[in-house]
Amino acid sequence: MLPSDFTPNDFAAALLSWFDRHGRHDLPWQIAPTPYRVWVSEIMLQQTQVSVVTPYFERFMARFPSVMDLAGAPIDAVLAHWSGLGYYARARNLHRAAGLIRDHYRGIFPTDLAQVQALPGIGRSTAGAILSLAAHQAHPILDGNVKRVLARYFAIDGWPGRGEVLTALWACAERLTPLERVGDYNQGMMDLGATVCTRGKPACERCPVVTGCLACLQGRQREFPASRPRKPLPERDTLMLVAINPAGEILLERRPPTGLWGGLWSLPETAVGSDPADWCLTRFGNVPLGVEMLPARHHTFSHFSLGIRVAAIRIDGSSQQIADHDDRRWLNRADLPAFGLPTPVKAILDALLTGSQQIEGETP
Repeated sequence: MLPSDFTPNDFAAALLSWFDRHGRHDLPWQIAPTPYRVWVSEIMLQQTQVSVVTPYFERFMARFPSVMDLAGAPIDAVLAHWSGLGYYARARNLHRAAGLIRDHYRGIFPTDLAQVQALPGIGRSTAGAILSLAAHQAHPILDGNVKRVLARYFAIDGWPGRGEVLTALWACAERLTPLERVGDYNQGMMDLGATVCTRGKPACERCPVVTGCLACLQGRQREFPASRPRKPLPERDTLMLVAINPAGEILLERRPPTGLWGGLWSLPETAVGSDPADWCLTRFGNVPLGVEMLPARHHTFSHFSLGIRVAAIRIDGSSQQIADHDDRRWLNRADLPAFGLPTPVKAILDALLTGSQQIEGETP
């Protein structure tokens, strides 16, 4: 039941009044919103803050202004415009979904909830956000910010990733979501969680629905929502190889379409502890002119931690060269921005090419 005598209508009215005065109204995807623009923004905003997403969204829209533009673009171009945002399956799903919209809906974004949810990478909450914000349909949403608001308001125990907790949160979202001004209401809920009902220090004195919030009434705001049960992150190690030919070009290879950094271009890898000279002999038919170990790097993912050792290898001009093909390229500095690179690989190459890790005998 709802706390106190604060009804669903009271909740929506208070939230909408607050949103009108304090909500965010000038985000780039709020300007002339269309299902396509809202869809791209919602996918980018998964696991990523608004301040980070904004410049990516603007560049993405400039390059792919419509579903048809996105569907017709090569995946490399899409991944290049996503490079640095992480969670690259999001970009691959966007590209796949755009192709389906082109092929099955004549390039027009569907407005039926089930059809939207059937597209790759779109779940119930994202579908509800797209259709409420861009098509004015009445659908509840349940992103991370909304989960936090509702978990506190109703004092719902448990980690939201658990099935029974998620079911309870959806029931609350359905009950509170009004039939009118649903787009504004959903945006207001996201804004409330992002700017007032924050994870660390909720500003309850500025909350428009504090009157009915059980967590606040009980002084237990920081207990909700419960954190994900912690497990030690597994650790992995790899050795990345920066192979540089006499022209100063660097060898990059496309990773498999699924899995870690799926579809992105990366440096060749081999097992830690193996000899880079042996790799060079196998690949190029000759030992390298020189091998230099560069500073090691570390990258943390949501499910494991990756230690990266880096070896720079100078290739002899007489060595047997590897020819370019669809999944392997020799690239110079000017080529790199057109290719989607994992964040740590981009950092390695940036340091090398700007001279902060210059290889002896080479011009960066």
